[in-house]
Amino acid sequence: MHDVMCACVERGKVAGMVTLLGRHGDVHVDAIGMQDLESGTPMRPDTIFRIALMTKPVTAVAAMILVEECVLRLDDPVDPWLPELANRQVLRAIDSPLDDTVPATRSIILRDLLTFRLGIGAVMEAPGTAPIQQAMEDAGVAPGPIPPPHDPDTWMRHLGALPLAHQPGEGWMYHTGSDVLGVLVSRVAAMSLESFLQERTFEPLGMADTAFHVPETKIDRLATCYEHGTVAGRLAVRDRARGGAWSRPPAFPSGGGGLVSTASDFLAFARMLLGMGQGEHGHMLAWPTVEVMTMDHITPRQKLDYPFFPGFWHNTGWGSAWKS
Repeated sequence: MHDVMCACVERGKVAGMVTLLGRHGDVHVDAIGMQDLESGTPMRPDTIFRIALMTKPVTAVAAMILVEECVLRLDDPVDPWLPELANRQVLRAIDSPLDDTVPATRSIILRDLLTFRLGIGAVMEAPGTAPIQQAMEDAGVAPGPIPPPHDPDTWMRHLGALPLAHQPGEGWMYHTGSDVLGVLVSRVAAMSLESFLQERTFEPLGMADTAFHVPETKIDRLATCYEHGTVAGRLAVRDRARGGAWSRPPAFPSGGGGLVSTASDFLAFARMLLGMGQGEHGHMLAWPTVEVMTMDHITPRQKLDYPFFPGFWHNTGWGSAWKS
């Protein structure tokens, strides 16, 4: 594993990485390459990374905690907490004008948010072919690598002003369900999403470095975020540690992609799921809940209608905000 990962760094595919292998209590951590190329700061086992889509299962667990406490139910409408999504209009087709709509056949339910079938999300069409795609961009609600600039209430108002692309429950669309889910958890729990996650997930699991931003006392451990530049084999800076998007509390704590974490922190979360809800420091979810979260909820037709990228659905499915 070390040799293979070192080769990725040497070829310039990534600046550096932390690999972690855990089995039956034995953990091996390997820090390879650089945390920041410009300063020459080496990668370290406790380097903090933006974990992007790995935020999604964390938000799903938060929602399922509320389900187990009977505050939420999987098949109840979310209208009482998310009135912006009530009484939806739905496009006749993905490329229809925004005013070419029909009424939604039913309300959006919690299960729709968890399985990304609320009716709106990443529009995988060529630019300029689907008006809803540009409308989401203009409203600041299109999925992307940087959390939205709006606070949650403003973001929900902008999202609620748009029609759905599919009837609730009928079409799978990536990402947006998790961002809506984060807002739902916050409103139901009557606290910020970060406070709820900190109290109910991070502290019980000992995830000391997982949050929606990195405080000044830890900023030197946040890796610079790179992307492949215009010159082949060259990496370009997308987001720096100091002064970057994650160096301060966000306007919108994105339940779909806003967290930072470390390899060891996420190991604690993964072990809880592997333990069917039992974390190292105690119970978090019941095993039937974890089973529901990890089973495939997407029909063959829905997979065919939304290929996402080649091979995405090959021998896999989608559970509660992650592949199953």
